[in-house]
Amino acid sequence: FHDHALMIIFLICFLVLYALNLTLTTKLTNTNISDAQEMETVWTILPAIILVLIALPSLRILYMTDEVNDPSLTIKSIGHQWYWTYEYTDYGGLIFNSYMLPPLFLEPGDLRLLDVDNRVVLPIEAPIRMMITSQDVLHSWAVPTLGLKTDAIPGRLNQTTFTATRPGVYYGQCSEICGAN
Repeated sequence: FHDHALMIIFLICFLVLYALNLTLTTKLTNTNISDAQEMETVWTILPAIILVLIALPSLRILYMTDEVNDPSLTIKSIGHQWYWTYEYTDYGGLIFNSYMLPPLFLEPGDLRLLDVDNRVVLPIEAPIRMMITSQDVLHSWAVPTLGLKTDAIPGRLNQTTFTATRPGVYYGQCSEICGAN
């Protein structure tokens, strides 16, 4: 796709520079060409066609890279006000809630507003599909260290895929302002 788009950009730049050079160096400039209806139609429709030629391969590649055909694990995440419910759908419907730890229960070294009572455990170097929805209001399921942020919308099931490349604790957070906590 990069080579395809770059060739189109080079062609456009070459044609613009050639026309500019011709206009600046030629003494035989015709002033009536700027009033031509056909010319205006061409330079309006031609860029639209070029944009379509760039957009179609881009959309195809975008949808191809978003879908994981055979994920190792599928997890459904349901947003509620102040907690998330996780379902490991591949393992007999294992379901649990994950609440933020209140400040009274934090141990030294725990992170305020990030540590939870039940963490999601994920394999490393395996494609994982997250299905994200909400039960009550808009939420945003985000794990900044994995580069993920997907909105949880009531009545809609959003999907994201990722691969954890190294072991560790990845802290997620709701990045919507949805109340006092």
